[in-house]
Amino acid sequence: MPRDSKDLSEGPLLKNIILYTIPIILTGILQLLFNAADLVVVGRFSGSDCVAAVGATGALINLLVNLFIGLSVGAGVTVAHGIGSGRIDDVEKTVHTAIPTAIVSGIFLTVVGICGARTFLELMGTDKDVIDLSVSYMKIYFCGITSSMLYNFGSTILRAAGDTKSLLYYLTAAGVINVILNLIFVCLFHMNVAGVALATAISQTVSALLILRTLMKRDDACRLELKKLGFSRRHLVKILRIGFPAGVQGSLFSISNVMIQSSINSFGKIAMTGNAAAGNIEGFVYTTMNSFHQTALNFTGQNYGAGKYDRIKKIMFICLTLVFTVGLTTGSLVRLFGKPLLSIYITDNPEAIKYGLLRMTCICLPYFLCGLMDVTTGLIRGLECSLAPMIITVVGVCGMRILWIYTVFRIPAYHTLKSLYLSYAISWSLTFAAELITFFIVYSKIKKRTPKLNNVS
Repeated sequence: MPRDSKDLSEGPLLKNIILYTIPIILTGILQLLFNAADLVVVGRFSGSDCVAAVGATGALINLLVNLFIGLSVGAGVTVAHGIGSGRIDDVEKTVHTAIPTAIVSGIFLTVVGICGARTFLELMGTDKDVIDLSVSYMKIYFCGITSSMLYNFGSTILRAAGDTKSLLYYLTAAGVINVILNLIFVCLFHMNVAGVALATAISQTVSALLILRTLMKRDDACRLELKKLGFSRRHLVKILRIGFPAGVQGSLFSISNVMIQSSINSFGKIAMTGNAAAGNIEGFVYTTMNSFHQTALNFTGQNYGAGKYDRIKKIMFICLTLVFTVGLTTGSLVRLFGKPLLSIYITDNPEAIKYGLLRMTCICLPYFLCGLMDVTTGLIRGLECSLAPMIITVVGVCGMRILWIYTVFRIPAYHTLKSLYLSYAISWSLTFAAELITFFIVYSKIKKRTPKLNNVS
């Protein structure tokens, strides 16, 4: 085991999983707090239209970016397998292939995001009162997307190596810069959404530079050396084989969210404002749960590489139990304190707060189902199987939601936001059930074809 890497295939699982996950949760919460500062600042100093404008871009940005975020997942899984199996050369070549992949992905996204911003937003039916603001936000945001790609690829490498604390420190530094710049650009220079987008782009660049610096200073196989950067065909193929289905899944997942956002847009900018604020708040619940997805992915990846299959089954039970408990608790607390939380974002429109509370009731309370679904996806991907969860998610989440929009939602009696939001919980339940069955099938096949190398620790 390289000196800077942490062996996730040894030691007590419950304790190590909790210790590994806590920094990821804190990192995610901090990131959301700093992102929430965007909406809070523009909401308080520029009005609710700006909140709606920023919120209208979220699903679209995720749609464009998620394909390439999936490739970073492929890089992380490949690194975890290499560390678990002791194949140091594979780890080194994966790292030096992943960083150029991140740069190329970022450049492509910059061009697409800037050139297509208005067209995409018009296709989504964005309200005419906020579309100019949304276009401005998107164009500036995508100017910093290469830095975001470098951060995401670099962070998956560090997490695969067992380092979750560095990301917490770096995100804290970048987040503080983001908040300070938000206040300067919006309050002092009156730049509204352009100001928060510029602050985000700059803070993303800071976090990317810190990640790259850490990789360059490591003393193990994950050490980044600029002279070794290049594309290793074999390792790029593995990154694509695991990451591309994950990216397609994320993008298609976002398509259903884009369609839902378009449906929300049809209820007007007040509904958009409430939805945007509630969506930002519920992001804290999602991020907390998604931390267990990343834990399940990397613990499974290293133990799969080490051939310790009995530990993988324990990882599944522990992660599912933890994500259920955390998801149910945080989702209930967010709904309980929904009104005061929404009032932080929305100060000039009580009707928008009512729309936000409706979303919280329908989504936050059953949100643990989404956590169960994501953890199971991570378990399957950690077993080097990425196509199956993609297909299941496309059918169970995307397909079901799109079907709902074109059937149930079109019935006059059910053409309501409540009906629209209910599609989330139904799709999570169906997809989790299918993925859990798939995990046991894949796990059984792996155990049958490969002898156990080690006993359970």
